[in-house]
Amino acid sequence: MRPGDRGSPYTAYFSALNRELKAHGPMRPVMLIDLDLLDHNIDLVTQSVGRAGKHLRLVEKSLPSPGLLAYITKRANTQRLMSFHQPFLNHDALTFPESDILIGKPLPARSAEVFYQTHRGSFDPSRQLQWLIDTPQRLTEYLALAEGLGARIRVNIELDVGLHRGGIADDAMLGKMLSLISEHPQHLEFSGFMGYDPFVGMGVPGVLGSPQDLFDKVMVIYNARVNYVRQRFPALWRDGLTLNTAGSPSYGMHEQERLSSEVSVGTAFLKPTHYDLPSLVEHVPAAFIATPVLKSTGAVEYPALDDRSRLFSWWNPNQRATFFIYGGNWMAEFESPKGLESNELYGRSSNQEMVNGSPAVCLNVEDQVFLRPTQTEFVLLQFGDLLGVRGGKIVETWPVYDNV
Repeated sequence: MRPGDRGSPYTAYFSALNRELKAHGPMRPVMLIDLDLLDHNIDLVTQSVGRAGKHLRLVEKSLPSPGLLAYITKRANTQRLMSFHQPFLNHDALTFPESDILIGKPLPARSAEVFYQTHRGSFDPSRQLQWLIDTPQRLTEYLALAEGLGARIRVNIELDVGLHRGGIADDAMLGKMLSLISEHPQHLEFSGFMGYDPFVGMGVPGVLGSPQDLFDKVMVIYNARVNYVRQRFPALWRDGLTLNTAGSPSYGMHEQERLSSEVSVGTAFLKPTHYDLPSLVEHVPAAFIATPVLKSTGAVEYPALDDRSRLFSWWNPNQRATFFIYGGNWMAEFESPKGLESNELYGRSSNQEMVNGSPAVCLNVEDQVFLRPTQTEFVLLQFGDLLGVRGGKIVETWPVYDNV
């Protein structure tokens, strides 16, 4: 029952990063993007998309830095973006004026109005922007917005293909929306469908169905909605509609089908811990938090217990070294040195978090503790500029998106 020593020092990879950050880093918490590993993941995605004969759309919320997005768009040869947040959308329209943007969640009509009021630059929303709409009521609100603007709005309809997070779930609701679009061609244009299916690759209990079973059900639903438009509203159907699908966990499975025109991928490029999935086994982690050790205080000591705390370090060798790091309490898991862990009994801290390990971790003050984020879309925004590294050296500095 007594815990074993789980500690070990840096691998050669993290040892090189530690030296680089101590010599040239800002000595504060930073988010590192390893460009060599990122390239590997980009190439996996583009090869799959090429085999499927589809387009690739980059999910901006999971890659919330214009520099990072620009890097991936260039290597992946795509100008298609998916945006989820009105301030970011305005950034995208200004920073990527040639892009084709699909909104990834239904935004309130007032949020869309703010976009139009603040939009500047050559990006043309009437040609380059698709608003995602999930209900007849929201479509009515967007119609009123278009009439007020004297504009034509492109409408992409959200399908519920099994996620059950909203979207069109039956032909009756779809028919109402398509009828409204048909009746107002001067203000509304049908631009396609989005059927998001990450659950196919995320893994569900086997009793509920295999990934292949779930995927087959997704495509049955998607095909039925497409056929409904073709048969009931042929005037709205045309070549070049955006038939969007997938997500990072499921994009590879869409090599099996030829119905959709594009897949959306974001988080798979960086692979945080929540995406350690069988469907992404060939992807590698490419994003790491690095933060310096501020204090090294020896065996664990708890307030009020004082010397009696020695019982804990006697029993558990992984509490015989204590470090206080710069910041902490992130949505992240310790990566290197191995064997580090937060101390829940002492309490979490976003200022100077206590981290324990065994002496085998070989950490000193101003050495770096490395963590892997559990997700990317929020965590990447917490550290200021992203630091791009290649071959263990800092080679890029990329600002992240601003919410205002």
